[in-house]
Amino acid sequence: MKRFAFIISLLIVSSCAKDNSNFTLKGSIKDLKKGTVYLQKIDDTLLISIDSLIINGESQFELHTYLEGPEVLYLKLDKNGQDSGIIPFFADKGVTEINTTLKNFFMDAKIKGSVQHDKLEEYQMMMSKFKDKNLDLIKNNLEAQRSQDSILMASSLKEYNNLIIRKYLYTINFAINNKDSEVAPYLAVSEIPDANLRYLDTINNALTPEIKSSKYGKALQDLIAQRKKQ
Repeated sequence: MKRFAFIISLLIVSSCAKDNSNFTLKGSIKDLKKGTVYLQKIDDTLLISIDSLIINGESQFELHTYLEGPEVLYLKLDKNGQDSGIIPFFADKGVTEINTTLKNFFMDAKIKGSVQHDKLEEYQMMMSKFKDKNLDLIKNNLEAQRSQDSILMASSLKEYNNLIIRKYLYTINFAINNKDSEVAPYLAVSEIPDANLRYLDTINNALTPEIKSSKYGKALQDLIAQRKKQ
């Protein structure tokens, strides 16, 4: 009886979301036969579901919601009552398509949709290079510790600190160079919230009026205000 009530509630949520939507997420999950997909967003620091679909036999899905403006949403997969992964993406009004696999739900995701997401992927591609470099430094540091090579340990620590600085500077420059995209304040808030206030102010001052009034533009201004109070 409880399961029946749960299914009915999911159908009601899905129906309401579709009726009032201006955004559609569609796609497929290869090899998925049974499970539930959820469209989620962050609301007051909590991840909440705004639409859902029970999949039974078909790997295709379609989810809907209403967006006031571009924002990061999440596609979550629940299989057999277990969380099987989550895919973040930058959504905007219209249609976004995500195709992936059950085996590698997050890693295999191919996302086609908003210009904001294309810009976010450009940033993430560079961040993956920083991550690879960071892994190399961790390996070098472990080898230095095993051999008790203090000079190599000091060198790897210095390289690590320089890498962090380069990552922050790249993010700041990327945000400023994309001042007309919602991605700019989003990266400032999500990637470098602890950066020097001078840099956060520089990003904020560079934003176009439209981006300043967006969800993440307001979030950046709130962050700066809170940091200044501290």
